[in-house]
Amino acid sequence: MIETDVIVVGSGPAGSSAAKHAALGGAKVILMDKKSEIGSPKRCAEEVPVAGLEKLGIELSPRWIAKRIDGIRILTPDGTDIWLTKDEVNLSEADCVLERKVFDKHMAMDAARAGAEIRIKTLVTGIEKIENGFIVETESMGKKQDFKCKILIAADGPEGHVARWAGLLPAAKAKEMGSCVQYEMCNVEFEKPGISEFHFGSCAPGGFAWIFPKGDDIANVGLGILPHKAEKTAKEYLDDFIAKSPYLKNAQAVELNVGGDPAGGMTKKLYDDNIMVVGAAAGQVNPLTGEGIIPGMIGGMYAGQVAAQAIKEDCSKKFLKLYDKMVREELDYEGYKEVQDYIYSLSDEEFNELCHALQEESFDEISANKVLKKIIEISPKAALKLGKLIM
Repeated sequence: MIETDVIVVGSGPAGSSAAKHAALGGAKVILMDKKSEIGSPKRCAEEVPVAGLEKLGIELSPRWIAKRIDGIRILTPDGTDIWLTKDEVNLSEADCVLERKVFDKHMAMDAARAGAEIRIKTLVTGIEKIENGFIVETESMGKKQDFKCKILIAADGPEGHVARWAGLLPAAKAKEMGSCVQYEMCNVEFEKPGISEFHFGSCAPGGFAWIFPKGDDIANVGLGILPHKAEKTAKEYLDDFIAKSPYLKNAQAVELNVGGDPAGGMTKKLYDDNIMVVGAAAGQVNPLTGEGIIPGMIGGMYAGQVAAQAIKEDCSKKFLKLYDKMVREELDYEGYKEVQDYIYSLSDEEFNELCHALQEESFDEISANKVLKKIIEISPKAALKLGKLIM
């Protein structure tokens, strides 16, 4: 039996963040992942806000930034588009596109440099609650090994088992789990370089399609749907989208990525005695955009900090409630679900009308709140459903 203070299951950005901050706080930490290569395969569109990385104290590196984004382009079913670029407005939420396979390793290395022990190719096969912690059962290359910890942090993704085994509810109901598929493609043509595209309407029911540039002719091209709103599979919608796009007529796929995205917001129960849940396993995903890297890392940071403190004081749920308080104050997505429901309830005709109206509007700054306020101002339907959110 190997004993440690904290075990983190899952070495994605959220798990590595938790391991790093727990180790920085003086805890003895083991970070486990079932994969033989951290960061692969990727299950992500890879675009994140630069401000979020800076807030986490992460120094930007050209090793894992594939492209800096200069603006966004919003398109509706009839081809109407809105350009919001840094030449025209203040991009208060500028993004970059990551190379996740490099970024995830970088984050895990950060955890290791902080003092965490990393165990790759280590599958957690079960957990057992004991009086002062958990027994974690694992298998690695045919060898079974048990670990004992005082704090267990579940960071094993939206389909993870650890939280369920501990009796905590899953992050998302099946109805709220987005189905996402993406190709990384070359020979992509761009009308303007460095612009991320968002396509709304029936091309992606319950979600949207995206083209996120990663290089001069390279992009992530994908979409997410809510299956209960769709008549086909996500891949069928994506293949149709690509076939109709003039910018993708010569594009070739070099990688296929698939995965689920919990779109229903954070789960109600993020902790219990000796356990916390972070990242996509906890539903720490922006319900409006589907972006989960920064929210997950923020959740991981707070869980790691609280875990290190709990080891010195009290590992009960009474103390770990602090993590819940911290993360909910930081990731305040109140009202985002209502906005999501409104946007994804629009017909193609309503999307077109809204975009036509937005074309006539001027923006001095681009942020989610600014765009939302404009939508409420110009759309009676939006004002009726969403007006209370900005009062």
